[in-house]
Amino acid sequence: MATKSDLPQGTLDLLILKVIALGPVHGYAIAQRLQQVSGDVVQVPQGSLYPALHRLENRGLLAADWKDTETGREAKFYRLTRKGRSALHAETASWRRLSDAVAVILRMSEAGAE
Repeated sequence: MATKSDLPQGTLDLLILKVIALGPVHGYAIAQRLQQVSGDVVQVPQGSLYPALHRLENRGLLAADWKDTETGREAKFYRLTRKGRSALHAETASWRRLSDAVAVILRMSEAGAE
């Protein structure tokens, strides 16, 4: 059974950009997709998600339009801007470098690196 995990600082923006890169999506669907794909490990509360979306939009990484959802309700659908796509690529590369370095450290034996 998966347990909820707190995201390291700055990770939420990267995850949001990645989900939106797959196609225009509204906020609630972003949270659902992150939770589903992560096997319920990543659970983003609305109090974190919507401020992050506004921050990314204000930075010019996202653009948004109001549209009807599958249920007929109106919601703000977000999409990446060119600047957002560049930021996603840069942040993904940075995250991969960091996670590779952490993996090397975690593989160290008590006597030193293997």
